[in-house]
Amino acid sequence: DINQKVKSEIDQQQREYYLNNQLKTIQEELGMDEMEEFSKLRAKADKKQWSAEIREIFDKEMAKLERYNPSSPEYSIQYNYIQFMLDLPWDEKSKDNTDLKRAQKILDEDHYGLDSVKERIIEYLAVLKLKGNMKSPILCLYGPPGVGKTSLGKSIARALDRKYIRIALGGVHDESEIRGHRKTYVGALPGRILNGICRAGTANPVIVLDEVDKISGDFKGDPSSA
Repeated sequence: DINQKVKSEIDQQQREYYLNNQLKTIQEELGMDEMEEFSKLRAKADKKQWSAEIREIFDKEMAKLERYNPSSPEYSIQYNYIQFMLDLPWDEKSKDNTDLKRAQKILDEDHYGLDSVKERIIEYLAVLKLKGNMKSPILCLYGPPGVGKTSLGKSIARALDRKYIRIALGGVHDESEIRGHRKTYVGALPGRILNGICRAGTANPVIVLDEVDKISGDFKGDPSSA
């Protein structure tokens, strides 16, 4: 009986050792080695030129991630949040081209007529050039469909040598689609504006919010308040 009991315990230990090694190998093959993944995230963060406040937020969010069980829903939400935070172009900006003659030429190439609109855009760019920084109020383009409102935004981006993002808002009825969802929700996602900036790869793209007049509000919320 004693020999049988000892043999049974040894078999159990060998089985656990084999299964643990097998699990470790599977995790490595699937890229699920947690410590290695955490090290990669921190190494990626070290390359970012963040302010002290942003770095502090990142460290707090990483500490939360390390406490979560990898099999819990909170882990995947937190991991996606940190990954998106690292993917955002915090310190990557396009160098602005402030040549007004070039801007006028591009506007004339892309659009026939619309002289008063193009003149206003050139005035707008001239003021930005004189101010010395490219922070500016919002340009509002209005008119009937098909007159070139959306394409004017693309021309402005080309004139400034900036990336261009078009965000269609027609039919949007949930504020969270613009602002983003709270992390408390399973499957929480960032908003359309942040997603657009992430796709552009620069922190200063020209963003065109298209079809603002077609935003619809209902009992779920009013997207225009975002």
